[in-house]
Amino acid sequence: MSIAGSPIICAWPQPREFVMSLPKDDAATLSARWTEGVLLKRDVFSTVERGRFRGESGEVDAVLRRLDEVPWWSFPLARHLFAREKHALALAKGLNVGPELLWAGRRALVRGFVDGAALHLAKPHGDLAYFRSAKAALRRLRRAGICHNDLAKEQNWLVGRDGLAYVTDFQLAACFNRRGRLYRILAYEDLRHLLKHKRSYAPDALTPRERKILAKKSFAASLWLATGKKVYRAITRGLFNFTDREGGGRRLVNDAPVLTELIRKNPAVRDTAIVAFADRRSGVGLYAFVEADQAILEGQLRNELSAAKGPKPPEHIQVVHALPRDASGKPRTEILQLVAMNQLDLIEPMMKNDQDRAFLKDILEQRKNLRDRFNFEADLPTS
Repeated sequence: MSIAGSPIICAWPQPREFVMSLPKDDAATLSARWTEGVLLKRDVFSTVERGRFRGESGEVDAVLRRLDEVPWWSFPLARHLFAREKHALALAKGLNVGPELLWAGRRALVRGFVDGAALHLAKPHGDLAYFRSAKAALRRLRRAGICHNDLAKEQNWLVGRDGLAYVTDFQLAACFNRRGRLYRILAYEDLRHLLKHKRSYAPDALTPRERKILAKKSFAASLWLATGKKVYRAITRGLFNFTDREGGGRRLVNDAPVLTELIRKNPAVRDTAIVAFADRRSGVGLYAFVEADQAILEGQLRNELSAAKGPKPPEHIQVVHALPRDASGKPRTEILQLVAMNQLDLIEPMMKNDQDRAFLKDILEQRKNLRDRFNFEADLPTS
């Protein structure tokens, strides 16, 4: 992909001339060293995609964050968040707590790819070794003077293929030269958010001290919940029209439930699950997996959704014989999310048995989102 040309226009309503473009030196470096892969996320603060980057030691899997599709009205904040991430990643280099900073320009940076899945996808129930490694990662960050400040999100915790914990997305990170009061408060909150995740996945392993930490928010956290968080939501959801539900935005929050009910009205449909994926053309796309026996149902459903005059129909509708389900019978949307995003190499470690693998093979062979392709096929299940 050539990045030196005109910037790609995103789905937000703004004139072409108001979209920020990459500086020439950034564009030249990426054009020569970056190979486009899968689009992971695009919002009013940045575009994030997975691909490959050619460094001094050869080509490696990597993740690119770029500001060239950011609208003018959110650009100052986007640039501030970008600068914080660049500083924190540079300071964390060599700590083995997250992605390594491979290259940074003025409006784009490339970080290494961590081979693993986000916490909300991997769901490490009862995995005590994972949470021990997570605490060790936080200790290394503290020694370096880094507070992440966004660890309440499960998306920012990764379960590596090696079973260890890693953190990502350092846009809100704060770096300190001295361990003053503010540093101690933020470090405490990082730990408390980790323990909240431990309570979700390994509650019996919480120690009495950890339960005490969970029960006591810092004064700053209490003040933020009472005041600052309300202002933040008013600005992001009102002014910026931005909702970050696992990267799905307003379409996943507002449109998906309505579309789900409309699809279920068809008597041939047993169940459906809708997930979001980043789309290079529309910004955020919806992908509906429909449990039914009739493949011809896809066209029928699309006609019915269009005739209903409701939300925009999903970009992709795929009929499957059975949705993947967890022990309680709920659809495993974490797997469907990875299928929709073409993050196929991350699915195999989540398969528990041959039945899961056979089912997954059937879904993957019929998947609809083929615009973003990457060389993951070598890791696909064969039976």
